[in-house]
Amino acid sequence: MPKRVLTGRVTSDKQDKTVTVLVERRVMHPLYKKFIRRSKKYAAHDEENMAKEGDLVSIEECRPISKRKTWVLIARNGEPVAKPEGLVAAAEGVPA
Repeated sequence: MPKRVLTGRVTSDKQDKTVTVLVERRVMHPLYKKFIRRSKKYAAHDEENMAKEGDLVSIEECRPISKRKTWVLIARNGEPVAKPEGLVAAAEGVPA
């Protein structure tokens, strides 16, 4: 099954190896048929602390890293970022 990939903007990079990403989507109101913006914040793993506040990033679903962190950073400003070795091995079914 393919992993979900979301695109959003970094709202916080204060934590070590973690960024908070705000993902916005547009949904149609069921009665008024007007498009409404809905947003949600995700905590994503950033191994090298590369992403800075305001960057446009892509995040990918992964195994749980902590209580809130189940996403990993895969691209920053359109450029791919190297995935951590432990997460890649776990995703492929190879014991780390």
